[in-house]
Amino acid sequence: MNPSIEKLKNLLAGPDLLTMPCCFDGLSARLVEQAGFPLTFMSGFAVSAARLARPDTGLISYGEMLDQGRAILEAVGIPVIGDGDTGYGNVANVRRTVEGYARAGFAGIMIEDQVAPKRCGHTRGKAVVERAEACARIRAAVQTRDSGAGILVMARTDARATEGFAEALWRMQAFADLGADILFLEAPQDEAEMERFCNSVPGPKMANMLEEGVTPILPPARLAELGYSIAAYPLTLLATAVYAMRVALADLAAGRTPERRVDFGTLRDIVGFDAHDDWLASFDRR
Repeated sequence: MNPSIEKLKNLLAGPDLLTMPCCFDGLSARLVEQAGFPLTFMSGFAVSAARLARPDTGLISYGEMLDQGRAILEAVGIPVIGDGDTGYGNVANVRRTVEGYARAGFAGIMIEDQVAPKRCGHTRGKAVVERAEACARIRAAVQTRDSGAGILVMARTDARATEGFAEALWRMQAFADLGADILFLEAPQDEAEMERFCNSVPGPKMANMLEEGVTPILPPARLAELGYSIAAYPLTLLATAVYAMRVALADLAAGRTPERRVDFGTLRDIVGFDAHDDWLASFDRR
């Protein structure tokens, strides 16, 4: 059994809200870990942006996401939850996706109920599949988990934006009844909806704190009071990295060396140069 799965279970069983910055590559994941956060999430939006420079509209493939995930998992020891989108096809594809993410070493996987190709949850043009298909996806994921994959299943609905809040609640309850480990109602529109969701459906729940998104950004203490177990920050690292790179590029274009940067020694330390060189030197001494 992947030890990260037990770590994630223990974190979810604890009393504290889990603050979860989301990553997009090995370096961002390592920075999350070095900053002391107990877990991270591989964001589909962020991976699509960083790897392809394309929008989160179903353009990135299962194979590309899995490849990016392997690089992330090799870089850190904290539990990583992977964005599995719609499962990349029918229920057989959902099973393969869950199995693949589990073999790669993910502690959890998110499966959602959007029509494929899916879209970022805070953009226009979304659609969700019928109840039966939505439930079938989660049933397939849970059965795969219970058949030996072990990976935790996060079940997501985007029905709030298209079918209304009542339908989104129905789907969350249905996914809970099917055995999902974590529940994610995407894009509630106000604090009252967030509170009603937490009070209506059992089990750990995740809040998606996307800056300038549909859902209000609430302090961690308030999210904990409402009943959330995880606060995800899906694009905070990507957005701040883009901002910093643009500032640096503007400095270079103006003939200046950017001043706001980590030093070369810090970069070497983050990626493990000294440890690598010490290991090589140990062979020279033999």
